[in-house]
Amino acid sequence: MSATLRNRIETIMIPAFFGLLFMFPGTLMAAQAQPESLFAWWVWMILLFIFTFLLGIIAVVAGVGGGVLFVPIVSSFFPFHIDFVRGAGLLVALSGALSAGSPLLKRGLANLKLALSMALIGSMSSIVGAMVGLAMPERIVQLLLGLTIIFISFIMYRAKNSAYPNIQEPDTLSKALQIYGVYYDEHLKKDVNWQIHRTPAGLVLFILIGFMAGMFGLGAGFANVPVFNLVLGAPLRVSVATSVFVLSINDTAAAWVYLHKGAVLPLIAVPSIAGMMLGTKIGAKLLTKVHTSVVRRAVIALLAVAGLRALLKGFGI
Repeated sequence: MSATLRNRIETIMIPAFFGLLFMFPGTLMAAQAQPESLFAWWVWMILLFIFTFLLGIIAVVAGVGGGVLFVPIVSSFFPFHIDFVRGAGLLVALSGALSAGSPLLKRGLANLKLALSMALIGSMSSIVGAMVGLAMPERIVQLLLGLTIIFISFIMYRAKNSAYPNIQEPDTLSKALQIYGVYYDEHLKKDVNWQIHRTPAGLVLFILIGFMAGMFGLGAGFANVPVFNLVLGAPLRVSVATSVFVLSINDTAAAWVYLHKGAVLPLIAVPSIAGMMLGTKIGAKLLTKVHTSVVRRAVIALLAVAGLRALLKGFGI
């Protein structure tokens, strides 16, 4: 064997060896936490990447956030412990938000003043929610997750989104914070001016949303959009885009708790984040071209099935 060939082999094998050493503890932890599955571990990694890629496209278009779909579906149909799934779910929602945020901001759809005012209080409650969630037994978490997801799907089914709410007069707090904006609507072919009202009520709701996001690792995009749209009165497209920035702040705060507790497993998080970031890039481009109502119906049905599955796992069925 020539010296050149030997050097090339060593160049490839040495990083691979240390990579396996890095992944082995995580693989061992996952194997100890869950029964032996029918597929090899790398098959689950490929399936996880494909799933999160499709999830990234759907999440941005439907405005629900990646975590709300990732956690119930992966915890129900993949052989991973719920703590690792919740930790990865926060990072998935965070990566999707960071990936989609830039193009949405460039188009004028996302509003930073609106996002920061709600995310400031939501991020604090998400830390508390993460601490509470990690202290609870797995079966209780599955039960509460199942009930929460089924309730979310029902609320999403009943909610009536308004594409262009008519706000006659903004409230005093939104005036003080100067929360208003304008964006170009490709369907109307004109600029749309908007403002909000009932800001104090929105702040209270974002406390609850942040707590739920941290507790279950859901990302809470499913709740951000209705509050922005139906309570505060922001246009639907502005609500979806601004929700992305709120997710990036709230999920960062809660993710640190999961990292500190050792509930973030690279073997699960890495393919999930890679798939999500690729998918959200496509989803952000489709946001202004696809009718969100059709996608939302499919998301609601998927959530109902995943919620029922999580509920049954909580009961040991």
